[in-house]
Order: sequence, then structure tokens, then C-alpha cells
Amino acid sequence: MKNIEEKKLTWKDWAYGIGFSIALIAFLIWIRASWWGYLTIPFVFDAYVTRKVNWGWWKELENPITRTIMSWVDAIVFALVAVYFVNIYFFQNYTIPSSSLEKSLLVGDYLYVSKTAYGARAPMTPLSMPLCQHTLPFGEVQSYIEWPQWEYKRISPKKVTLNDIVVFNYPSGDTVALAHQNADYYSICYDMGRQIYQQNFGEVELDSMDALSRHNYFKQVRRMGAEYMKENRQMFGDITSRPVDRRENYVKRCVGLPGQTLEIKNRIIYLDGKANKEPDNVQYQYQVELVQGSLPEDFIREIGLSFADYRDLYTSGVCPLTQKMVEAMRQRTDLIGKVSLFEQGREDLYPLNGNKGWTVDNYGPIWIPAKGASITLNLDNLPIYERCIKEYEGNTLEVNDQGDILINGKKATSYTFKMDYYWMQGDNRHCSADSRFWGFVPEDHIVGKPIMIWFSKSPDYGIFNGGIRWKRLFRWVDNIK
Repeated sequence: MKNIEEKKLTWKDWAYGIGFSIALIAFLIWIRASWWGYLTIPFVFDAYVTRKVNWGWWKELENPITRTIMSWVDAIVFALVAVYFVNIYFFQNYTIPSSSLEKSLLVGDYLYVSKTAYGARAPMTPLSMPLCQHTLPFGEVQSYIEWPQWEYKRISPKKVTLNDIVVFNYPSGDTVALAHQNADYYSICYDMGRQIYQQNFGEVELDSMDALSRHNYFKQVRRMGAEYMKENRQMFGDITSRPVDRRENYVKRCVGLPGQTLEIKNRIIYLDGKANKEPDNVQYQYQVELVQGSLPEDFIREIGLSFADYRDLYTSGVCPLTQKMVEAMRQRTDLIGKVSLFEQGREDLYPLNGNKGWTVDNYGPIWIPAKGASITLNLDNLPIYERCIKEYEGNTLEVNDQGDILINGKKATSYTFKMDYYWMQGDNRHCSADSRFWGFVPEDHIVGKPIMIWFSKSPDYGIFNGGIRWKRLFRWVDNIK
């Protein structure tokens, strides 16, 4: 059998070699690759033209079984490499897992997410398995190697537009209790810490404390909660950290831009004092009185009420509804009595180490950090911006016994932000864990923009029983306002 090097070159070999080399150079220029990236060009050219390396050595093996196995290995490796680069720089498939954006995006919608819409983000954790966010599908094994970690870089960056639906890495997902991966680690931490503090020292009156005392209280509460979670591994599992691009992917609507002041008054979002347009299918929780104790399935289908929401309605009398659904219910007096907005109580909202007294329906005002903008820092607003300064922008931050704020060991009365930040909320306003609970989304967490719904399957019905939502197939997400 002749060696590959002895084969006579054809014009196709030259065309492939030159073509792939030019494409690779263009790609490296586009992603602003460092010098080592260009070392791959001679290998690509050699594979088609110079052939100094016998890339197809396995084709010369005498054992046909081994040749077959190696052909599959070669194909799989090529596919994984191709998928890796497409998934990192161009687009990825995303499935809507929860109801936080209903009825704009529905559970069971499959989306194409453009990675170039806001500028493709170069990998920050480059050694990772394609199509696995942080865990392999078998054995609960981590799907990435933490070293090396590359600095944040975005290719041809573009700004997020107000009211865009955006996919991003969950900001509060830097620390995770593996036995409670769907819960916010910091919320659990503060909750457990408050309980322990109360058992040891009794109730506290936060409103009567000065700012330094509140800071020290929350610092102690968080430490107590973190220690308790580590000591009770059988309950919470291992506590692990995740790099930015390996955190869970979330999808929400951007309702606040860098530099804007956001305030929620009676459920309406105001930006710099002006009401922002509500999504067409925004949902709120309503109290619903059932005349007959239940609703017929054809009416549930007609108004688009999911089975999960209907179960909540049946058991508690409360469920999320759009204004159109409310109007449809009020017309069916034979089935439904009174339909009224359900008043939301006070919850533990961002900042978790603050005491603002805000609710999901009346929140703020809160200024959204912008790159290059400076703020005056004090102990009253520090809880709002502490995470941005410390966790997202990599500074050390402490408060001494005199109440002075120390950033990187130096006393600071102001701070200039290094990144833009965004405020994200779900359209299912009373059933969405969003920025009201975990705060700002830094620009380096932005993944991309959903472009199109390519498939949609209802979890409530079978394929042959109306489960495929035909009207949603190939629908542009930009048309969902």
C-alpha cells in the first residue's frame, strides 16, 4: 500500500489546502486569537498539501476491525471539534425549562440562540466537553477542567437592547450546593444563618440598627450559614464553585440598561421615571373562584392554561394569568366567580444583605451600573454594589471597625465600574426568580439572543393529542413583544 505522502497532488488538494487555510486565518483574525492560534495553520495546510505528517496512518492498518474503529474515532473527534467551535462562537440550541417567561416563551419551546447577536464571547474555560454546560450526562462528573482560565473577551461586541429576550449565565451560580442545584446558594446561606443567629442571640430589629451594625450582622449571618452548609454535607452535598461560562444558562427579558435608574411601582417598571412598555403577554398572580370546583379540559386548552398552573389554581385558588386570560375567565360566569389580582407579600429580595423593605411589585429605586461610571460608596448602598465590586470585578472589599470601606486594602469613598450591567426579569412576573432576587447581570455573563423557535412541544399533551404547538414552529423571537 502506498504511503499518503507518495500520492500525487491534484488541483483539489491545493484548493482545499489554500481554502481551509484562508478560512482558518480569517477565523483567527475575527476572534482576535493570540499568536499560538496561528501555529495551527501549517498543520491544516500539511493535511491537504505538504503531507509531512501521515494524518491518515490508521487507514494503512491491516486489521479491518481496527481501521473501522479508528474511522469512527476520527469522525467523532472531528464532529466534537466542529460542534465545540460552532457552539462557542455562533449558535446553540436552548430549551425553555421553566415558566418564568410565559406566556411569551413556553415550557417546551426549543430555540436557536445566536452567539454573535451581542458579539461572540471567547471561551473563558476552554477545556470543556461540547454540549455539556457543567456536568456530564452520566455519573454527575464535572464536564470541564478549571485550568486554564482565560480573561473575558467579546468579539465585535454589541449592546443589549431594552426589552430584548436574552440568554445569560446565572450570576449567583458561582457557588452551588450540589444537592440543591436548583436553589440559590446565597439565599439558603442567609436563611440558615438567620435561623442559627436567632436561636443563639434572639430576634433582631434591623430597622433600629445603624448601617455598620447591619453590615456586621449580615456578615455574621452569612458566615454562620456557610459553615452550617459545609458541616451538613449529607443535606446539602458538596459546595462547589463554577467559572462564569460554566454556570447555568438562564433566559429572561432585559428591562433595565446600564446607567438607568429602575423602580417598580405597583408592578409597573419605570426607567428614569418613565414607564417601560409591559410585554403583551405579561402574567401576574390572580385569585380565582371556581363555581363548580373544577374547569373542563376544553376551556383549559382554549385559554392556554398549563396543567401545572391549573393544579395551583385547583389547590390554592391562585395562578398566573395574562390580561386576555382574565377577560376570558370573567366571561364564563357559569364556571368562574370573582377573578382578582393576588396581593404579593414581602420576600427576601436583592440585596440579601440589605434591609430595604422592597417587594416584587414595589422595588427600588436602584441604579444599574455602567462601564466607566462612578458612584459614591457608603454603608447604605454598599449591599447593592458589593457583589459587583467584589465578585464580578475581582476586587477585595472589607469594612473595618470604624465603618470605612476598603477596596484592595485602600480606603474608598467611590468606585468606578469596569463593566456594563443589566436588569433581567421574567414576563411571568410573580413566578420568576430574576434580578429582583439575585441582582445585576454583568456583561461578561451574556451568552446570546434567542432568534427563532424551531420546535415547540407542550409537556401537558401527547404528540398526537395537540402536544406539538404548530403555530409556534419557526416563529421569530423578535416578534414576541
